[in-house]
Amino acid sequence: MHKVIFLLVLFFFTHNLFAKEEYFLTLRNEKVNLRQGPSFDYPVKIFYKKKFLPVLIQDKSDTFRKIRDHENNSGWIHISQLSKKKAALTIDDDVLVFNKPTIYSTPKVILKKGRLCKIKKCKDEWCNITVDKFKGWVKKDSLWGLL
Repeated sequence: MHKVIFLLVLFFFTHNLFAKEEYFLTLRNEKVNLRQGPSFDYPVKIFYKKKFLPVLIQDKSDTFRKIRDHENNSGWIHISQLSKKKAALTIDDDVLVFNKPTIYSTPKVILKKGRLCKIKKCKDEWCNITVDKFKGWVKKDSLWGLL
C-alpha cells in the first residue's frame, strides 16, 4: 500500500514539474517580427505592426519565446520584443463599455470584435479599460489577453 501511495505522489510531483504553463504578454514595439524558429537565423513569417498586441506564450528556448496570437498564428519572438503591459482584444461583436462595473450603469461606447484595449485594472468579472479617448468597464469574458 505504501508503494502505491509513494508512486502516486511521485507521479503528481513530476507531472507538475514538467507541465508547461501558458501565459500572456504583449508586444513591446510598433514593429515586431514573428520567426519560424527560435533564432535570428530563421526567416520572418509575419511582421506585427501593433504595439501592445497580446500574445500567448507557449514555450521558450534561450532568449526566444514561442507565441500564439489571436488568429492562431504561431512562431518565435525575441524576449526583448515582449512586455508585461496589460492589454487585451475584444473577442465578441458589439462589446459594451460601461461607466461602472455593472450592466445597470450607463453604456459609453460599443466596441467591435478585435479592438485593442489597454487594461488599467481588473476585479472580479470586470476590467477597467482605455480605448482611444474612451474609458470604462468591460466584462472580462469579452476579452483575450493580459488582464
